[in-house]
Amino acid sequence: MSPTPADPIAVLFDIDGTLVDSNYLHIDAWDRAFAEAGHPVAVWRIHRSIGMDSGKLLERLLGDHAADLSDAVKQAHARNYSEMSDRLRPFASARELLDELSRRGHRVVLATSAPQEELDALLAVLDVADAVDAVTSGEDVEAAKPEPDLVNIAVERAEVTPDRALLVGDSVWDIYSAARAGVRSIGVRSGGYSSAELLEAGAAAVYDDVADLLAHLEESPIVASTYEI
Repeated sequence: MSPTPADPIAVLFDIDGTLVDSNYLHIDAWDRAFAEAGHPVAVWRIHRSIGMDSGKLLERLLGDHAADLSDAVKQAHARNYSEMSDRLRPFASARELLDELSRRGHRVVLATSAPQEELDALLAVLDVADAVDAVTSGEDVEAAKPEPDLVNIAVERAEVTPDRALLVGDSVWDIYSAARAGVRSIGVRSGGYSSAELLEAGAAAVYDDVADLLAHLEESPIVASTYEI
C-alpha cells in the first residue's frame, strides 16, 4: 500500500544548544559559580551535565555539599550567565527551520525549562514568534529533563498525542526525557554530544546542527512521520 499523508506532527525544540549557541556560555557560568563557592568542578564534568534539570546538575556535581552550596552556586550561575547574554546567538538556519516547519503546517513548540529571565533573552535572540505555537519554561515543571514532565506539557500545548510529536534536542538528557514521555526524538551535535551517544540514548536520527537538519529535511523523521502506511 502506498503511504498516505497524515496530519503534520508537532515538532518540539529544546533551545539551549539546539536553536541557540548557549551551552558553552552556561558551562563557563557554572564553572565560575562553582569556583566562587569554593568548590571548583572539572569543566568536562559540567559539560556532561548541561541539559539536565539544574537541581539534578547541582546534586551531581556538588555531591555531599549540595545542601549547603546549591543556592549560592545557582544564584552565581544566573548572574554570570546574564552578564554574558550579549554573546547569545542563534545557530545558522534556526529561524529558517522553524519558519519552514510552520509553513508546512507543523505545530512548533519550544520545550525548555529555562527560567523566565533566561527564556526572555533566548526568545529575543531567536526572534521566531510568528513560527512558534507554544513555549514552556522552568515555571511549568518541578522536575526538568531527563524527567518527562516538560515534554508532556509541550505535547499537551501542541494539542497532539505523544505518537504525533517529535523532539529535537542536543543532549542525551533531551533524548531520555522524550523517550520517557513516549515521544520520538532527533539529536543534533551542536551541544557537544556525539552521534553515537545520542543514538544510543534513543534518537531516531542525528544531524550536525539545525542547518544540517533543514538541508536534509525531506529525508528526516519529521517528514517521514507525516505519512501513514
